[in-house]
Amino acid sequence: MKTRNLALLSAALLTLAPLAAQAQTTLRVGLAEDPDMLDPTRARTFVGRIVFSALCDKLIDVDEKLSYVPQLATGYEWSADGKTLTMKLRTDVTFHDGEKFDAAAVKFNIERHKTLQGSNRSGELRPVDSVDVVDPTTVRFNLSAPFSPLLAALADRAGMMVSPKAAKDNANFANAPVCSGPFKFVERVAQDRIVFEKYANYWNKANIHFDRVVYTPIPDATVRLANLRSGQLDYIERVASSDVAKLATESRFKVSKITEIGYQGITINIAKSDKAQANPLGKDNRVREAFELSLDREGIVQVVMDGEALAGNQWVPPTSTYYSKGSPMPKRDVAKAKELLKQAGVPNPSFTLMTPTTSDAQKIAQVVQAMAKEAGFDVKIASTEFATSLNLADKGDFDAYVLAWSGRADPDGNVYSFLACKQPLNYSGYCKPEVDALLNEARSKQAPADRMKAYEQVAKFAQTDNPILYLYHRNWLWAYNAKLTGVREIPDGLLRLTGLKMN
Repeated sequence: MKTRNLALLSAALLTLAPLAAQAQTTLRVGLAEDPDMLDPTRARTFVGRIVFSALCDKLIDVDEKLSYVPQLATGYEWSADGKTLTMKLRTDVTFHDGEKFDAAAVKFNIERHKTLQGSNRSGELRPVDSVDVVDPTTVRFNLSAPFSPLLAALADRAGMMVSPKAAKDNANFANAPVCSGPFKFVERVAQDRIVFEKYANYWNKANIHFDRVVYTPIPDATVRLANLRSGQLDYIERVASSDVAKLATESRFKVSKITEIGYQGITINIAKSDKAQANPLGKDNRVREAFELSLDREGIVQVVMDGEALAGNQWVPPTSTYYSKGSPMPKRDVAKAKELLKQAGVPNPSFTLMTPTTSDAQKIAQVVQAMAKEAGFDVKIASTEFATSLNLADKGDFDAYVLAWSGRADPDGNVYSFLACKQPLNYSGYCKPEVDALLNEARSKQAPADRMKAYEQVAKFAQTDNPILYLYHRNWLWAYNAKLTGVREIPDGLLRLTGLKMN
């Protein structure tokens, strides 16, 4: 039986700090995009996860080493067969509407994640057959088969708890979300601001040092930085890599960085919709292979990220223990790319590359356009507001899509929902039963070596079929007022509000 007790770690999160010493009561955060809906069951954007860190506590969290640490759960225990997970819960938690958090609330949330129409968590929790309320402070997850990524899912949106009273039969929940995090919802103005205020009855309120937090979406990295320098913002995420060196010399600011656990890539519509058949990339894998061979990943890293990224060709970085060395990164080969296009009968294929309006995504599109042109590709760029681009991807209304994934603590979170048949985030429409079988095999194993045997085969399929061209793994780059302390460098790229203070 595998047991993990988080109670001792929980005590570390309760360090007392006086609120009276606050020099500033509002924390102002600049985001690179406007999040989509503020409902953890249906949300899917990275910036949404940053916002949720203030709004919705999870059952467990991850630390700087991606170890699991307590949040709403204080400990967990696996059964010997790996098919049952039992969690002990905090007893001092309430939701923002005053309703008590308990095992019944966990059961409601997991079932909501699994069954709500439009849920993006259903795939993450598919092996969970049922949830038992053992007692008010104990909940048991019953699985159809061993499922090693479950803890990682519960350390993310699948583990976020919303108020059952507020969410039940409420189609408007995302517009007025009610969770149990350190801050509660006040207002949202699309493309302008999201405002939260401190929840007075938060279980760890002694470690929250701001009365309000305001998130402002500013897609242009230059404008975000200008707002930081002018004092309109206290913290900005995804600083332009070209600004890092200069910022590091300015004593009024601090810069933090850590390599992400996700990736930056290009998703190709190969079977998501009928549009795939009109897409030269979609209907012939030789064209996709030629497209990949037209690209120089190391060159993209230098031009787009000023070296602040690690080139890669898989859903995990080459430094990961789950990287398959048997499927190495291909080198650029324009001559071979042209030959493949000739064989496919399309020497000058034309397609549209959809890209969010963020600075990095725009740069990627422009560099890819220039590189691919040398092989004969005519790449048109369609710049689209981020949430809108996701909706178009959902419908299959695109040819290729510059899309970043922020990553998960378990490799399954970087690959299953994107490559398994008919999963919520499978924007390419890729579907192969043999790949599904391998992904499910990797999910059922606990030992990394056993899981790698399956992932090595998945990597070979992915490199052959090219539904997603993985390009690189970014350094998360943050800049903030030097007076702001308590910023933690965690590879998931999220800003934790606990412990932050302005000195």
